[in-house]
Amino acid sequence: MSEATLDIVAIGNAIVDVIARADDAFIDREGIAKGSMRLIDTETAEGLYGRMAPGIEASGGSAANTVAGIAALGGKCGFIGQVAQDQLGEVFAHDIRALGVAFRTAARAGDPPTARCLILVTPDGQRTMNTYLGASQYLPEEAIDRDLIASAEILYLEGYLWDPEQPRAAMRAAIEIAHGAGRKVAFSLSDAFCIERHRADFRALIADGDVDILFANEAEILSLNETDDFEAAVSATAQQVPTLVVTRSEKGALAVKDGERFQVPAEPIDQIVDTTGAGDLFAAGFLAGQAKGLDVTDSLTMGAIAAAEVISHFGARPESDIKTLIARRLGA
Repeated sequence: MSEATLDIVAIGNAIVDVIARADDAFIDREGIAKGSMRLIDTETAEGLYGRMAPGIEASGGSAANTVAGIAALGGKCGFIGQVAQDQLGEVFAHDIRALGVAFRTAARAGDPPTARCLILVTPDGQRTMNTYLGASQYLPEEAIDRDLIASAEILYLEGYLWDPEQPRAAMRAAIEIAHGAGRKVAFSLSDAFCIERHRADFRALIADGDVDILFANEAEILSLNETDDFEAAVSATAQQVPTLVVTRSEKGALAVKDGERFQVPAEPIDQIVDTTGAGDLFAAGFLAGQAKGLDVTDSLTMGAIAAAEVISHFGARPESDIKTLIARRLGA
């Protein structure tokens, strides 16, 4: 096996986020479940955008946020995701390349346009996500960059992209490429709604040994195992993957690696402003720690620090120097 030249290559939705404040009454009027993530069509996206308060636009997408975080921590990353030949596609490509992330996926001509996520943030910091997948759901298998994947120590996949047929086939091919090159595969369950739609597929990936590092939050690990017993859910899944990482919001996070359990508390924070990207940045910190060869506890701590930083402001990507924050905390 040749030596890896990149730490992480991620495959995910190439999305531009539109983030705006909203009160609970607005969420209720729209008939949306607060704190959820739903997929919407073009008509719904246009209508909701017109009713939203003024917002900010920033490149996003779950896996893209993760590689942005890893890049901010000094990691070497690549990203594979589909944009359209339009203004938002150019914005996304510019933003991710400006971070030093290798992004080579060719833009797609014609409709649909580049994906966007309309994010409503309530005063308690909860985010309600309304995602129009647009061009991102047309990532073809032929767009998978074999050399890029084989060059990375870890391939990171987001469950959000499992819905459309083309990207699902592309990710299956990417898993084969990564394992064929002797690399690890990390997978994020992304959201309970993804599990409801693809539980059988996700369970098969885990049971077949396709996943080396699995990321979930508390709701997702319960949904995956169809139980209300958290410890039972963790135990069942941990027996099937080499490394399981579970985030629990204010209760911190845990990991089970090769049967050994590790746990860290949540990092203190003055105020939760926007929880968008918390899980993405936690994954960034953990994966960056693993790529550096740190132990599981320090990697979990890195994830907790990165997540705490991103929920302290609007937007799903770091604004503070998280590399310095982590160095001070770990004394490294």
